[in-house]
Amino acid sequence: MATIDELLEAARSQLDRVSVENLEGEKEAGALVVDIRPVEQRQGDGDLPGALIIDRNVLEWRLDPSSSHKVPEASYDRRVILVCNEGYATSLAAATLRELGLDATDLDGGYQAWLAHNRNSG
Repeated sequence: MATIDELLEAARSQLDRVSVENLEGEKEAGALVVDIRPVEQRQGDGDLPGALIIDRNVLEWRLDPSSSHKVPEASYDRRVILVCNEGYATSLAAATLRELGLDATDLDGGYQAWLAHNRNSG
């Protein structure tokens, strides 16, 4: 049995997490950015420009290219960068997507880090 901290550490050890400074470059290189925040957080804090919105509870079904419920953007050949509020849930979700054969990672610090970066640089 593992603690949540141990599970998170194990998940992140598999990931090449993306910094907010590198997110635009990743998008320009063709990465699919997926926002998994609940609707209440998106309504309260705003949208992440260019991100595909997929609820966390259906994420694996929508992004697994072999799933009959996949989104058109799902591909084994496309990098996926997940975004949640602070970058915890997405680390766990990205590790699961990697088990499905996807090139998945997450945004370090999540939407809040992106928001802070854009407030400070804009």
